[in-house]
Amino acid sequence: MAIRSLNHLLLLIGLLSLSIQPLTAATNYRITLPRKLSPIVPFFREAPAFRNGQPCGSSPNDIIHLAMTLDSNYLRGTMAAILSILHNSGCPENVVFHFLWLRFDQDIKTKIKTTFPYLNFKLYRFDSNLVQGKISKSIREALDEPLNYARIYLPDIIPVDVKRIIYLDSDLVVVDDIEKLWRVDLQEKVLAAPEYCHANFTQYFNDNFWNEPELQKIFEGKDPCYFNTGVMVLDVEKWRQGGYLQKVEEWMIVQKQKRIYHLGSLPPFLLVFAGNIKAVDHGWNQHGLGGDNIEGKCRALHPGPISLLHWSGKGKPWLRLDSGKPCVVDHLWAPYDLFRSSKLIFNE
Repeated sequence: MAIRSLNHLLLLIGLLSLSIQPLTAATNYRITLPRKLSPIVPFFREAPAFRNGQPCGSSPNDIIHLAMTLDSNYLRGTMAAILSILHNSGCPENVVFHFLWLRFDQDIKTKIKTTFPYLNFKLYRFDSNLVQGKISKSIREALDEPLNYARIYLPDIIPVDVKRIIYLDSDLVVVDDIEKLWRVDLQEKVLAAPEYCHANFTQYFNDNFWNEPELQKIFEGKDPCYFNTGVMVLDVEKWRQGGYLQKVEEWMIVQKQKRIYHLGSLPPFLLVFAGNIKAVDHGWNQHGLGGDNIEGKCRALHPGPISLLHWSGKGKPWLRLDSGKPCVVDHLWAPYDLFRSSKLIFNE
C-alpha cells in the first residue's frame, strides 16, 4: 500500500499500535485505540544561558527590543534565529523578544521556555480579522498567510512604552552583535533597512501600476530603491504619529481593486517608504539565500562583510538539510539548529 502523505503515515502507525486484549479464552477480542494521536512534535535541545562576562546597563535605554512572528511551520527557524542573536550579542541579558502569533499555543510557548529558560520574551495575539478582505493572492502561498502581514500592525500591538523595535523574519541567523543594528541613527526617518538601489525596482509592480500615471505619482521627487522587510528597524513613535498603518493599508485596498503587484506584504511597504528610509550596511541583510519564490534554487553569498544571513525566498535551510540536498550556504545555518528529534506522542 502506498503512503501518500504524512497524515497517512501517522494513521498507519496509530493502527499498528492497537492494544488487543482477549475478552475470554474462547471469544473474540476487544480492540483498544490510543486515546489521542498527536501530530509530530519537534524537540529542541536546551540552549545555554548566555552571559557576556562584563557589566551591561540595566536602564530602559539599554534594552534591545526585537519582534518576530511565531508559526509552527517556521518554529525550527525561529529557534535558530534566537540562538544566533543571543550567542553573538554583547549583552544578551538586555535583549527582549516580542512574539506575534495567531492563536495561543501552549506547546509552542513551552518549547520556547524549555529551550531558552532565561529568555526575556512577551507574546501577543495577532488578530487575523485585521487583514480580512485585504490580502490578495500572490505568487507563493506562504506569502498569503495573515501572519505574514503582522509586521504592518506591530507598532499598534506592542506596549506604548516601546519606542523603537527591530523586526526580524524567522528564516535568518545573526552573526554579529545585534546592538550595532539597534543603535543605527534613523535621522528622523521612520524605518531603517539595507537598501538595494542596483535592483530593478520596476519589477516589484506590474503593468497595471506603471501604466497608470496617478499611481506613479507616489514616487515623484523620490529615488526609490528596493529594501527587504524581513529586517527593519522601526521608530514606533513616528510610525504611530504619522499614521503609517493606514497608509500601508490604503495600498492593500488598491491592490485588491487593481492588482498592481504580486508579492504579498512587501510592495505596500515599498509604496509607502521606498526612497525615504535610512539605509544601513548591506551586511545586515544578506537576503535571497532561499532562492527565488518559485523554484528556490541555490544562491551564493553577496560580496562584502556579513552580519546577518537571510534565507528569504522559497528554499529554507532546515528543509534542504533534511532532504539531504542542501545548498552550500545552508551549512552556515546548521550550527544554530537546535532541532533534536521528532516523536509521535500518545496521550494516555
